[in-house]
Amino acid sequence: MAVVEGEKIDIGFSGKRCIDSRNCVLGDPHVFVPNAPGQWIHPDAASVEKVVALAEACPSGAITYIRKDGGPQEQPPAVNTVRIRENGPLALHAEIVLGGETSYRATLCRCGASENKPFCDGSHTKSGFIATGEPALKDTPALEVRNGPLTVTPTTNGPLKLEGNVEIVTGTGHTVDRTQRTFLCRCGHSANKPFCDGSHKRVGFVG
Repeated sequence: MAVVEGEKIDIGFSGKRCIDSRNCVLGDPHVFVPNAPGQWIHPDAASVEKVVALAEACPSGAITYIRKDGGPQEQPPAVNTVRIRENGPLALHAEIVLGGETSYRATLCRCGASENKPFCDGSHTKSGFIATGEPALKDTPALEVRNGPLTVTPTTNGPLKLEGNVEIVTGTGHTVDRTQRTFLCRCGHSANKPFCDGSHKRVGFVG
């Protein structure tokens, strides 16, 4: 991860996680300069509060920050969520424990074509992946606790295993499932998306 230092806030950027959602350059093209030939991140070009808002709007977690003005650092959400993107990836917002690291935002591949697994790299567009962002809803009871660590494990040649309190929601915010343990498809072939149905074995998924 590259870190660009500012007077009151430092901005971190991880190219490995970036999905080019363009929230940053559309949000403030003075802080995040589009198509700049050199340095494109300028922490002091807006208020600390604006930079914080831009960073926390980054769905992939590619943009992070460290405040140096005594203000609060990013906190995990009150409710852990997995948002299902139409014909696209899974957007997680939680205290995510993945690969020995903890982060609060991540966008994970569910089409099976990413060359940067488990992260999305935009391959769903090139591969023509089709999967609804509005699957059928389950009638599930509310979780007693809705936050806390969410351990995400990309199983070998298989699904994403999620362990911890989490609500799986549609792109429009309707709850699909509330659970403390689930397996989500990442091969792109499940007939029960976003959940795994074992299709990874049939198609010979490797990842």
